[in-house]
Amino acid sequence: MSKCLPERKAGVKRARFSEEQIISVLKEAEAGAKVSELCGRHGISDATFRTWRNKYGGLEVSEMRRLRQLEEENRRNRSWPTRRWIFGR
Repeated sequence: MSKCLPERKAGVKRARFSEEQIISVLKEAEAGAKVSELCGRHGISDATFRTWRNKYGGLEVSEMRRLRQLEEENRRNRSWPTRRWIFGR
């Protein structure tokens, strides 16, 4: 792996855009910028933009961070084998 890239676990995709960058792109679109121009300028596809808009549209950066924390917590809780121990499944 390259010296300038941090080590990462196999199968874990590193986020290319920070919360601030995603919210910034969405706010530009809300202000009236053309979506196709935004996508070209930021190097994202139209599908990525639509996914961001559907998932994060109307959120502020702090709310988006909290959403990601909750998603990560839910992912960890699902993988925890407690259900099998408690319910015998």
